[in-house]
Amino acid sequence: MTQSTQSLRDRAGTFGLTVEEFDLAAQQMGREPNALEAAIIGAMWSEHCGYKNSRPLFRHFPTTGPQVLQGPGENAGVVDIGDGWGVAFKMESHNHPSAVEPVQGAATGVGGILRDIFAMGARPFAVLDSLRFGNPDSPRTKFLVNGVVDGIAHYGNAIGVPTVGGEVTFHPSYQENPLVNVMALGIMRHEDLAKGTMGAVGNQIVYVGSKTGRDGLGGAVFASADLSDASQADRPAVQVGDPFMEKLLLEATLEAIQAGLVAGVQDMGAAGLVSSTCEMAYRAELGITMDLDKVPTREEGMVPMELCLSESQERMILVPVPGLEQELHDLLAKWELDVVTIGQVEEHNNYRLTWKGEVVCDLPVALLNEAPKYTREGVESEEIRAKREMDLSGVAVPADLGAVLVDLLSHPTIASKRPIFERYDHQVMTNTVVVPGAADAAVMRVKGSEMGVAATSDCNPRFVYLDPYTGAAAAVAEAARNLACVGATPLAITDNLNFGNPHRLDVYYQLQQAVHGIADACKTLNTPVTGGNVSLYNQYVEEGRTVAIHPTPTIGMVGVLPNVERRASLDLKAGKHTLILLGNHADSIGASQYLETVHHLEAGQVPALDLNLEQQVLSATIALIQAGVTTTAHDCAEGGLAVALAEMAIAGGRGLKVTLEAPESTRADALLFGEAHSRIILAVQDAQITKAAAILNDLNVPHTILGESFDEPHNVTIALPGQHVHLSVNLETLKKAWEEPLKGILE
Repeated sequence: MTQSTQSLRDRAGTFGLTVEEFDLAAQQMGREPNALEAAIIGAMWSEHCGYKNSRPLFRHFPTTGPQVLQGPGENAGVVDIGDGWGVAFKMESHNHPSAVEPVQGAATGVGGILRDIFAMGARPFAVLDSLRFGNPDSPRTKFLVNGVVDGIAHYGNAIGVPTVGGEVTFHPSYQENPLVNVMALGIMRHEDLAKGTMGAVGNQIVYVGSKTGRDGLGGAVFASADLSDASQADRPAVQVGDPFMEKLLLEATLEAIQAGLVAGVQDMGAAGLVSSTCEMAYRAELGITMDLDKVPTREEGMVPMELCLSESQERMILVPVPGLEQELHDLLAKWELDVVTIGQVEEHNNYRLTWKGEVVCDLPVALLNEAPKYTREGVESEEIRAKREMDLSGVAVPADLGAVLVDLLSHPTIASKRPIFERYDHQVMTNTVVVPGAADAAVMRVKGSEMGVAATSDCNPRFVYLDPYTGAAAAVAEAARNLACVGATPLAITDNLNFGNPHRLDVYYQLQQAVHGIADACKTLNTPVTGGNVSLYNQYVEEGRTVAIHPTPTIGMVGVLPNVERRASLDLKAGKHTLILLGNHADSIGASQYLETVHHLEAGQVPALDLNLEQQVLSATIALIQAGVTTTAHDCAEGGLAVALAEMAIAGGRGLKVTLEAPESTRADALLFGEAHSRIILAVQDAQITKAAAILNDLNVPHTILGESFDEPHNVTIALPGQHVHLSVNLETLKKAWEEPLKGILE
């Protein structure tokens, strides 16, 4: 072994490889890789691209069903919504980039996920963002929140795709490592479905879009390592986005697909030119030869390493249908995009790159796409187990439960997100019929039909932290409840699995258990997994101390409404309505936002989840909305029943009076603020009560009459006779508490 080769092996870590992985690659190649090859292998074997610690777990996911047109393995999943229409959807993360450069990190996260959608032949028509930040009072959190929101708004508003929903959580574990998960949806006709393949030997490989620069260099490896004090030096690994260029690329790509000119389409995302082309070759079981001299550049003196691994934005790879190459070039040229044939498909099964007439990379396509897979036996943290098993019987019930309700409504995780979503254009394209904040899920119309598409994103990280299996299953269940609350039937999910370092056995345990929880919930609720993203190494190292995020398997879910006019929102409507609770009362304060906010305890058992009951509640809610029995529905989530009722009252500007009947032994704070699953509150006019009861009884759904809403007085009044509790809070007091917190963060 030569000295130069030895030094490459010693520097394996700079390529994102362990020494053992470097040796494995050399063994499979029959020789040692050169520096460019080692860097390419490192990028493709990174967790961000190769999923080497997570892919073995994915076999547990259900991925097929009659509604699935395209499952995992492509740029995005696609589901059938009827009448020849399909919806492409996917969720991706831009966590590490947003931690060091929040505006561009978030903006390019939006740009990247939109390319995944239109690469499938679908026109993007909605974006949702799922955001996690640290201490809301800290200057860093305010800096990150403002930067991330500005980045999402900048890109989405400029390209003309509405941001229609999402969620925001504040917790100390995200202080240095925020999460920015972005979900996009696109609408398409079945016949326009495109795939990322190379087709046949002899096909051309066409580069289209922006020129390649040095921005984003090494992003895939950067996203597959812990953050540290030195991470600000990784700013070159954060891409710079141009939404106006992406708009041109979007229109050009869709026109080419609809004209039947392309055999394959792929976005240049993580690991840039390398990942897009070698993944396409792998799907086709063929090789490629590309000339790096032909790659359009915007900076002088760029070398093969930079050309291969740059993550410059707004770039695509297209493979023309044989014989239609000139037609494709002519079509793309009218959009004033860089269009260059940079290679062709070969029979040799290798990934071969030339530069100045010399072969600088010659690697087996299979080697690049088959990263080593690591499995281990996870071990639960004893510290977390002790928190979950903590005896909460000694926790005192506060004397002023009305004040507790006000405190919970003012927690930034629960409070109104209007200061965030009012910065987004959510009506562009004129498809949005349920806007952010109006309901538990967004709803978009399908123009040319009666149908609607609903979408949501969900995860309660506290639940997953204390009980990864139940918490992850609960994220799927809550997403399904959100869709049911607007009248949509859940179809499928995409996920974004955000965890710490998987080499820590306690983190791997969380990942293992969460995957099993998601899988079991999806099987019961008939919502297959069509794709997603894994973001590991979300932890921050500071002076030898490691701070990992709370495990956050974010669930993005899509559903369909057969008639978009038969939908519901969360606001109490005019006049007197009867309030009905579907499901059962909470009987525990374990793992609740109330316990954390008021008693400063993150502890206790996560509420048990009965997926069969969940399905009953979902089916009943959808049936009642589609039958026109109710137009008001809201699920009980963070903050429990009292917070849900207050949110309904605030949204409608109306008062309500509720009586909760329960045994004296049941804690008052559990009834009000416990976070039991499978609960939805409906508001039904008196004329529809008999019909509602008949449907609920036929479906054998447990339900309780809670009380009623009214125009006056403007109070939220809740009585608990068994506990001798009566609270009544003026609606304006609740509204102010709910509306103010995020105004102070978004300056």
